[in-house]
Amino acid sequence: MRGVALLRGINVGGSARVPMAELRELFEGLGLTDVATYVQSGNVVFTAASLDAAKLAGALEKEIAAAFKVRSSVLVRTGRELAAIGSRHPFEADEPTPAKLHVVFLRGAPSKERAAALDPDRSPGDRFALRGRELYVHYPNGQGRSKLTVDYIEKALGTVGTARNWNTVQKLRAMVTEVDR
Repeated sequence: MRGVALLRGINVGGSARVPMAELRELFEGLGLTDVATYVQSGNVVFTAASLDAAKLAGALEKEIAAAFKVRSSVLVRTGRELAAIGSRHPFEADEPTPAKLHVVFLRGAPSKERAAALDPDRSPGDRFALRGRELYVHYPNGQGRSKLTVDYIEKALGTVGTARNWNTVQKLRAMVTEVDR
């Protein structure tokens, strides 16, 4: 079964350095195969005999901390989940620039009360749509200028998250289906 692991906060601004070649070796050491990384921000595609996403994420967090002395939350999605997530962004029709579209992958689906805590007026112009364990975001002025940050989203929703732009989501979607062809 194909899967993808998304590491939060590695290789950002010169801190939490994790070399991708060594990260691939770590995954292979856990019995995962067809391991491939995409860019330096902690995107790992793999094949597993079976996939318990929560259990694997916990094991990866421990192994990464031990091997690299880095604390990184790891979120795992199956290939099928990623294919569905990447099939359509709710704001795609309105935005011709994929880099302004993001998906915040969440560890768990927030409660209705937590979801209501996201302030739609926090960052004028930005829009978002919560779909289960993913928050789709449109940053028309760019993510760097937004007040709708991942830290804010995590606090409001009460769960860990990590963001990827739409280009990255599409590349990972293609990668998880490559081996299955």
